[in-house]
Amino acid sequence: MALGATVYKATIDVSDLDRNYYGNHVLTIARHPSETERRMMLRVLAFCLHAGETLEFGRGLSTEGEPALWAIDDTGNINTWVDLGCPDLKQIRRAAGRSDHVCILTYDEAKIATWWASHQGDFWKIPKLSIKKVDDVSCDRLASMAVRNMKLSVTIQDGVVWVSNDTDNIQIDVEVLQEESVSK
Repeated sequence: MALGATVYKATIDVSDLDRNYYGNHVLTIARHPSETERRMMLRVLAFCLHAGETLEFGRGLSTEGEPALWAIDDTGNINTWVDLGCPDLKQIRRAAGRSDHVCILTYDEAKIATWWASHQGDFWKIPKLSIKKVDDVSCDRLASMAVRNMKLSVTIQDGVVWVSNDTDNIQIDVEVLQEESVSK
């Protein structure tokens, strides 16, 4: 018998001063049996970084070719495609062809340097692509906040993210490796 997903509930107050976005979100998060709490919490972080009315979790690990998160408009157009880790270039190009904006939140410092060095030149050819990095220490501290029923407060200002719950308050410096090109 296959293992089922573990369900987490999260109530998150997001105050994103960089985007002038403020919202309260009640999320149900299904953690795939092969997904770690660390990766799940990075999906939560990615949600907070891109929070909006239409952003939702994709089927991610359980469905190939789908992102960790996406925002789809009323016409079915994918506005924002958010993925985690170090996806291959072909996957990123496919995402860019299907959406208006592609955002990668990369983690696992042991893999990032090689991935970035081998694809950086190709990444710059995708103008709608932004890539951000979270260091291992921040990932571990964020993972330590994972509980089945979470209440988090998230503040984002100048690229710095503060995440707090009833007992902890952590700072996550999100490093921008590549920013989406803005056409004028």
